[in-house]
Amino acid sequence: MPHQNPSRASAHPRHTFVIIFIFTLAIAAFPLLSAQAQNFTVIHTFTGGAADGYDPIYGSLILDAAGNLYGTTSLGGTGSCDGGCGIVFKLDPTGAFTVLHSFADSVSDGKYPYGSLVLDAAGNLYGITSGGGTSGVACDGYGCGTVYMLDATGKETVLYNFSGGVDGAEPLAGLVRDSAGNLYGTTYLGGAYTWGTVFMVDKSGTETVLHSFNGASGDGGDVVSGLITDSAGNLYGMTQGGGISGCTPDLNIGCGTIYQLTKSGTETVLYRFPYPPADGEWPGDEHLLRDYAGNLYGTTQGGVTGSGWGKIFKLDPSGNLTILHSFTGGAGGSDPWAGLIRDPQGNLYGTAVSSEGTKCSMGCGLVFKLGVYGQFKVLHRFTGWGDGGVPFGGLVRDPSGNLYGMTLVGGVGDGVVFKITP
Repeated sequence: MPHQNPSRASAHPRHTFVIIFIFTLAIAAFPLLSAQAQNFTVIHTFTGGAADGYDPIYGSLILDAAGNLYGTTSLGGTGSCDGGCGIVFKLDPTGAFTVLHSFADSVSDGKYPYGSLVLDAAGNLYGITSGGGTSGVACDGYGCGTVYMLDATGKETVLYNFSGGVDGAEPLAGLVRDSAGNLYGTTYLGGAYTWGTVFMVDKSGTETVLHSFNGASGDGGDVVSGLITDSAGNLYGMTQGGGISGCTPDLNIGCGTIYQLTKSGTETVLYRFPYPPADGEWPGDEHLLRDYAGNLYGTTQGGVTGSGWGKIFKLDPSGNLTILHSFTGGAGGSDPWAGLIRDPQGNLYGTAVSSEGTKCSMGCGLVFKLGVYGQFKVLHRFTGWGDGGVPFGGLVRDPSGNLYGMTLVGGVGDGVVFKITP
């Protein structure tokens, strides 16, 4: 993978885990699907190169009213980056795959798109790239990233170029859009203290930093997850670092936080993950889930209880955190990297990047359902062959209850888009 987070990020233990994990996967090209439950279907296999993308990492699919799926891959396409600069794609209900945009290795475009997309009523798509833009060779030579829009015809407009300074650097998560058309997001690095930012980009392309994280002061830091909003316009998110010191004490990076930010930029840390990390540590890489009562749900990738395989948690409006499920490793899965979705009955769905098996060096991952009374069910366990493997991204659900997601590897080696029917 050609692009990794620089400086302090490269020493972050979970990012070190990702680098080792990806490079030690032993995935052979094998186009045939092993025997699986009949409710699992591969609807697209990434082939890499210019024809489509590969490495769909750190992001989930989105779904429009007509049943079209939209997503990004961090590599592939026609761009001149080593391995391609990534793409935005559309997958229609018939399985027809269209590359809407191929990112270029130039100062007029971004590269390495991460995170989920946002779709507006006019059919415009909004997203971020972690590299590229007008910052040139800043941010370890990859550029500091962009916020972009694709119109319904696939024409791209770069709305904002990050400089790597106080405005932020390297956004890794998707955006959220308000009714006025303002876009909100996070950056992993940059800001006043180099621990990342929460930002807003308005329709004219003007960026405002709403908060600069300072992980060394008890605040959060190393922001990988995106944002959600409530009806009052408050923003909610997670940080992988900062908060209470102790996780990997030699780095003093903290175990992560859950925070709220008002429209005016006032931050409240709702929860600091403790050390030792009995409640988990390093919250997941996607956004939180919020229910009608104001409870927040998310995942962590560590924790003492349950041998440190990861957690699903609920944080109530009073700041009380409850562990809903502790992953057990092996057949029970581990490292729930992405966020959660919820059905009308209150059941939660998500993915874990590891599970039992030898095809992938740490297991190929699974899709799970957590019932309202805590019943944990594996809906699909990936083999790493034709069905894919290592689902870093989360899920999207259609009105019929079908689940859609992507895997980082498998298929012919470059990942798949899959569907699970109820």
